[in-house]
Amino acid sequence: MRGTLRVGACQTPEILGDTGSALECIEDFAKKADAQDVDLLLFPECFLQGYLVEEQHIRQSALDLSSSVFDSILKSLEGIKPALVFGVIERDGQRYFNSAVVVTRGRLLGVYRKTHLVPGESLFHAGDAYPTFELHGVRFGINICHDTQFAEAAAPIAAQGAQLLLVPAQNMMRRATAIHWKHLHNTIRAERVRETGMWLVSADVTGERDEDRVGLGPTSVINPLAELVAQVPLMTTGMIVADIA
Repeated sequence: MRGTLRVGACQTPEILGDTGSALECIEDFAKKADAQDVDLLLFPECFLQGYLVEEQHIRQSALDLSSSVFDSILKSLEGIKPALVFGVIERDGQRYFNSAVVVTRGRLLGVYRKTHLVPGESLFHAGDAYPTFELHGVRFGINICHDTQFAEAAAPIAAQGAQLLLVPAQNMMRRATAIHWKHLHNTIRAERVRETGMWLVSADVTGERDEDRVGLGPTSVINPLAELVAQVPLMTTGMIVADIA
């Protein structure tokens, strides 16, 4: 039976190399989400360890999802009511993936591995599958950031009957590039919505990394008519909530 899923999308500060602070951020948003009866919380790309595509950072911070270290992270999330979707740097043997995990009450439900990598992500391997998940009668899948520029990344999810596409993103960019892309993110995502008829909910980081790099966002909700219906203001942290049916 088709139901309704209340989704919260979180626009966060960029957290690099500090898993403890990332988990605290998740807990803080979860407390706010409880007051609004949110069923699922979405966080940015590589959120747990921070999106820094440098060999030392990836090798030191990547996590095997079957490891005791990741088990302890899951255990710390047992008390959070909403399901969680957040980005991780994943290690599987000798390979590294830009992944997003689906977690509920401290239990790993599944993982999506980014399929379309940008040139700067050569340290990662590309994923090759498009799993979908169901919560409260709503089926959803995941594309990560750059994936949304490709129709073939969203189409397999829609083909499985999904009503919702979740997009963890991380658009900390050089300032001129960030300004260029300021509105293009939603324009591109709206194309995927027109093709598939799915809702699209994205989550991103915001703030300044240094003098050269800035994250504007956007964290937003686009409805099946390809209309932008909610967005966290650029350069502010916060959460938007949408009911997906």
